Amino acid sequence: MLDRIEEIHAEGLAAVQAAGSTEALEELRVRLLGRKAELPNLLRGVGELAPDQRGPVGKRANEVRKALEAELGSARDRLDAVELDTRLVADRVDVTLPGDPVQPIGRLHLITQTWRELEDVFLGLGFTVMEGPEVETVEYNFDALNHELTHPARGRTDTFYTSGDTVLRTHTSPMQVRAMQAHPPPLYVVSPGRVYRRDNDATHTPQFHQVEGLAVDEDITLADLKGTLLEFSRAIFGDERDVRLRGHFFPFTEPSVEVDVSCFNCNNGWMPDGSRCPLCKGEGWIEILGAGEVDPNVYSYVDDERYDPEKVQGFAWGMGIERIAFLKHGVADLRLFYENDLRFLEQFG
Repeated sequence: MLDRIEEIHAEGLAAVQAAGSTEALEELRVRLLGRKAELPNLLRGVGELAPDQRGPVGKRANEVRKALEAELGSARDRLDAVELDTRLVADRVDVTLPGDPVQPIGRLHLITQTWRELEDVFLGLGFTVMEGPEVETVEYNFDALNHELTHPARGRTDTFYTSGDTVLRTHTSPMQVRAMQAHPPPLYVVSPGRVYRRDNDATHTPQFHQVEGLAVDEDITLADLKGTLLEFSRAIFGDERDVRLRGHFFPFTEPSVEVDVSCFNCNNGWMPDGSRCPLCKGEGWIEILGAGEVDPNVYSYVDDERYDPEKVQGFAWGMGIERIAFLKHGVADLRLFYENDLRFLEQFG
């Protein structure tokens, strides 16, 4: 019986090597290892052999079965590769041929254009770009930024919670603390990214984009903040722009200010025909962002003696990328940014 097993082994190997297709291999697998094949039947009949033959015959039959299975698998891989190469040659498409009809060249979305433009401005002012997680902990999103436990933004009516202690970040401001924990002063960073709030109307969307800025160094004042934002405003809205600061409140800055830019659509609130400017509503100023000096409580959360508020000061600001694009390009409704209407998108390229 051992001689017959060796013959089956040799015949099987030769047949596998000669198989020219995966279909032929499958037929061969059934013939060599199927339920009615000779080798499996030999294995089933081992119990009927003399006791001194059972061990050697059973062992060798199993070895041959495993060897044939391995050879069939290798042959299948080899033939699959050959068939794939054949199909790739037969189905080859000349990608250098022009499309028919010719497709227009793509362009960046207006939000992406504005995002990159803002980054370029602040990189030119010496800032570094840092990005952070969009799913943020309550600790970084609220606690580290000096939000009181009763602050309305913590409510589930204002914020998307993914669990009890994690949220879809409501602003990119958590990067203030993350950046300070990662790098010693002096520190000059901007942090762009997506943020989420429970708003949806002509001037608010549930998902939007912000750029947070942070500067920490010695002897930083509101004058430095105003100068930085003046350069930003002139780079984005034109060289004749001016900025003004109005007192406000934010939990993580003290003092806090709202920042306005002089209207670039009119002359001090009035149009050439004598009508009131529809963009600034006759004010002559347009609100663009919130800012302020970093609150000392934020430094204490960093827990790094290099950020001792007695030694360093800093300022921070946050602005909506959609709002900047909205104002600069005269978009009437923020929802147009997300409706994917080519009649709108193709105006910007």
